[in-house]
Amino acid sequence: MTGRLQDKVCVITGTGGSMGRAAALLFAREGARIVGCDIDEVGGAATLEAVLATGGEMVSRHPCNLTHSDECRALVDLAVERFGRIDVLYNNAAMAYFNWIEDISDEEWKRSLNEEVSLVFFLTRAAWPYLKKNGGTIVNTASANGHTTVRTLGSMAHCTSKAGVIAMTRQMAMEGREFGIRANSISPGLTETNQTREQLNNKEWADHMLGRIMLGRAAKPEEVAQAALFLASDESSYITGTDLVVDGGMLAW
Repeated sequence: MTGRLQDKVCVITGTGGSMGRAAALLFAREGARIVGCDIDEVGGAATLEAVLATGGEMVSRHPCNLTHSDECRALVDLAVERFGRIDVLYNNAAMAYFNWIEDISDEEWKRSLNEEVSLVFFLTRAAWPYLKKNGGTIVNTASANGHTTVRTLGSMAHCTSKAGVIAMTRQMAMEGREFGIRANSISPGLTETNQTREQLNNKEWADHMLGRIMLGRAAKPEEVAQAALFLASDESSYITGTDLVVDGGMLAW
């Protein structure tokens, strides 16, 4: 039997982080050829080593700042030079910032949009010509915060940014339809990552958040990666322009 992504060239961003590393390892186990990147050089290198140690095939750029369009082009060039094409683009990388409307500075607002929205656009634009050639697949990481709010967390910029990713994904699906490009997003709920671990140690905040989740716990990065794998694979061949919520039932109350 072959893997669910056998020989597909998959660009995964943010591979130095929790969810990106889980995706790189899972996709590689399913036969994908991985092109990773991260702004964190140490984390990016550790994931590269981990994938290669399991017998997977991977190259990586780290550090790589995707808020700069020239670095996005360089990542695409690496994928094409090494593997000749791009079949899957998983725009996973992002950095979330939290603050209340009256406290957000202009710089903070711009930084949030840049590091959650612009980097998705820049890299997808750079990869678009190659996705058109093969009828490629796009998976964008949004968030449950693109659909809801949290009263204990100032999320004005984060909610706005992730709602923008969901809307941008629909537009990608529409523009890519004639080339066989599918585009979908994933909206994880509360997930145990390097970014959320400190918050989860705050009992008041964690109790409130976990109380909103039907399954009563945070997601594991591997569970989000499984959803991304489904959307990246041919198993989701009739799904495009949609947002897959992976939130343990938080939005279903």
